[in-house]
Amino acid sequence: MIRVALALVLALAGGGLFTVIHIPLPWLLGPMTAVFLGARLIKGFQLKWPGSLRNTAMIIIGYSFGLSLTTEALADMGRQLPTMVLMTVLLMVFSALIAFTVAKITGDPLPTVLLGSVPGGLSQMLILAEEAQGVDLTIVTFMQVSRLMMIIFCVPLLIFSPLFGGTHSADAAAAAGSAGADWGGLFPNILPFAAVCVAAAFLAQKIRFPTAFLLGPMIVTAVLHLSGAYGPALPTPLLNAAQLLIGGYVGLLLHPENLEHKVRTIGLAILSGLALIAGSLGFSVLLTELHPISAATSFLSLAPGGMDQMGIMAKEVHGDLAIVSCYQLFRIWFIYFAVTPLIRLIIKRLAPSGHAGGRTAGER
Repeated sequence: MIRVALALVLALAGGGLFTVIHIPLPWLLGPMTAVFLGARLIKGFQLKWPGSLRNTAMIIIGYSFGLSLTTEALADMGRQLPTMVLMTVLLMVFSALIAFTVAKITGDPLPTVLLGSVPGGLSQMLILAEEAQGVDLTIVTFMQVSRLMMIIFCVPLLIFSPLFGGTHSADAAAAAGSAGADWGGLFPNILPFAAVCVAAAFLAQKIRFPTAFLLGPMIVTAVLHLSGAYGPALPTPLLNAAQLLIGGYVGLLLHPENLEHKVRTIGLAILSGLALIAGSLGFSVLLTELHPISAATSFLSLAPGGMDQMGIMAKEVHGDLAIVSCYQLFRIWFIYFAVTPLIRLIIKRLAPSGHAGGRTAGER
């Protein structure tokens, strides 16, 4: 409990500091930075961030996303389905080219780099890396998490830059805060939604949904909302708390001290992450030509991060949250049903004969 409490104190301090100095998404980036640095600087004392805290935040964010799925939004997404397929395939091919290039430069096994380069499939790729023969789990974890952290930092800076016409002044932050719902409006309507969302999260986990604690509540909230049930909007402090819980969790994922070739791996992970962000930015320009959506919505739809983080940013810049969520959701399912089996086949083909199957923890 002391380790959890210290991590929470660091997260609160980071969020407060980033709010004072007007950094975009202060309650996501601040906790992530503070917890990451605290874990490196506090010697002899290991911080802890229970997965239950992050799962609680995912349920809150999933409910918020579900409210954004209106009949009009679903109709618009149906019209964009061919474009979703096109953009997702382009992004996957681009990430595969990056992986081939990195593997060629470093000499690391292609399956390892490939698993580390798949955009937006952190949990699936880590599970696959644990099962696969000849894959370095440490490198896969570092590449996936470092890219995620880079995206969480770089995308807000781009979104709020003159390139997208965004601003993040104190007045804008105050306006966003005043637009949030009040606590009195939550009850009693939030109670049945809360019960159903928690049940949906655990059910989705039981049937092995990807990102179960986000997708379960999001789907059930959308169904209830579209059926006419009134779901109250969440107050800004509650959404900030959810961001803090996600930011602190991500901050403790990265362990650069476990890498064998630190400088080389870190350098190439940063370069490959920047290349993937640049590629997503280029594809987003094409998407704005195909559909009448804003540049911010287009970029956040294709940014290779998590659906929860991209959705949070979409709400912050008043982008089309439904479009962003569906493009991100489509990529998750595409990775789950198409990319993961393909990578399994590639690993099986590249694995030395007579070495099938995963490695045990002791063998690692």
